[in-house]
Amino acid sequence: MEQFYRAHKAPSQVDLCPLHEPGIFAMFKERGYGIAELNNVLFRKLEASESVPPAPAGSEIRRSRLEEAHSASAIVESAFFPDGAPDAFRGLVAPFYQMERALAFVASVEGRLVACGTGLIIPEHRVFALCGAGTLAEFRGRGLQTALLRARMAAASEAGCEFAVVVTQGGSTSQRNAERLGFRVAYSKVTVIKPLDS
Repeated sequence: MEQFYRAHKAPSQVDLCPLHEPGIFAMFKERGYGIAELNNVLFRKLEASESVPPAPAGSEIRRSRLEEAHSASAIVESAFFPDGAPDAFRGLVAPFYQMERALAFVASVEGRLVACGTGLIIPEHRVFALCGAGTLAEFRGRGLQTALLRARMAAASEAGCEFAVVVTQGGSTSQRNAERLGFRVAYSKVTVIKPLDS
């Protein structure tokens, strides 16, 4: 695994969770890994009978189009990196628009894209993995991400998914949005990283 990352000139990165045996944590520590971030993995059952409320006033929620891939990526980048995304994170969402099992939705206000959310259908497990979401700073607090969550879950349910999962930072707005829609923490995970030069 480390050779793969090195071949791509990137630091080695691994997610660990409380279900691992204690020896696993010691092994990564001995190999020079440090903690990069802590996150929660939340889940919820999808219900086909659930109704999707109308979009927040003055906005439109819809499936995104291929030509909007780079605009959607820019929105996510601005949400996570207000001072500008590092090169490695630019265009992060755009590849989803080329994937057969991906779902991408956007929110617009007066014709301007202001928020987006993506996800991936994993049919062999009937699971929908929510990811790649962001809202432009001046349009936050309007319920757009909640509406995008609902729209993606409804589409995933129609596609045959039974559960939805999402990864958030603990105590974040993203976690609170998910919990308001019935998501519950399944487990926490730690991302460990080994610098390229170590």
